[in-house]
Amino acid sequence: MTKRLKKRGMNTVKIRNIEIGSGLPKICAPIVGTTKEDIMAEAENIGRLPVDIAEWRVDWFEHAFNFSKVEDVLRDLRAILGETPLLMTFRTSNEGGEKSIKYDDYAELVIRAAETGYVDLVDVEVFIGTDIVKEIIAVAHNAGVKVIGSNHDFNKTPDKDEIVDRLRKMQDLGVDIPKIAVIPKDMKDVITLLAATEEMHREFADRPIATISMSEAGVLSRICGEAFGSAITFGAAKNVSAPGQMGVNDLSTAIKLLHEYL
Repeated sequence: MTKRLKKRGMNTVKIRNIEIGSGLPKICAPIVGTTKEDIMAEAENIGRLPVDIAEWRVDWFEHAFNFSKVEDVLRDLRAILGETPLLMTFRTSNEGGEKSIKYDDYAELVIRAAETGYVDLVDVEVFIGTDIVKEIIAVAHNAGVKVIGSNHDFNKTPDKDEIVDRLRKMQDLGVDIPKIAVIPKDMKDVITLLAATEEMHREFADRPIATISMSEAGVLSRICGEAFGSAITFGAAKNVSAPGQMGVNDLSTAIKLLHEYL
């Protein structure tokens, strides 16, 4: 069968040895240890798995508000992960994370992490405030770090037009990869997310996007992103960081099988 081609006019995002937005959706696996020892053990394990991007969820770390210890972990993660791209994420409690944080402190943390030279991407929750987000994006890009702009709705699946609108706003802000994750109450909501993904990819996106319908009901969205236009999928290397995550081995098998028939 004819393979789905990259949309004309679509820019890809190249990081180390991967190209996001080309070929198979890239598998991102979270590192969610609370201690440095646990974090390093998870990172070592990722090297043995079909993982394209490692995401360190700093909000799980017991010393998340001590930047010298955060930087120490980043340094060692960079050494262990080698050429596997490293995404640094502090998921705030407002969007399903483990810890609350003031917006100014959040911005300082993400900016300082981007400037260490150890991370390849940072996650930025785009609705914390336009000025803060623009500052983070500018500093990250100046440091050669890509930005995933994110929004998580743990209460519902917005309607299709609202999902597309949020993704377009992220793109307009200048993030490299707009990402949205929503909670479905039924399969109709999953279809809404997939329809929004397809419309955004076909009509508006000039860069890769990532969309996820969370929970067990939404697992289909983690598998079929290539068919609808989502360039990154999230799976568990050990512990899940969001509801509905599959293990990365099963996820890799599923997306490769689907790829053969697209």
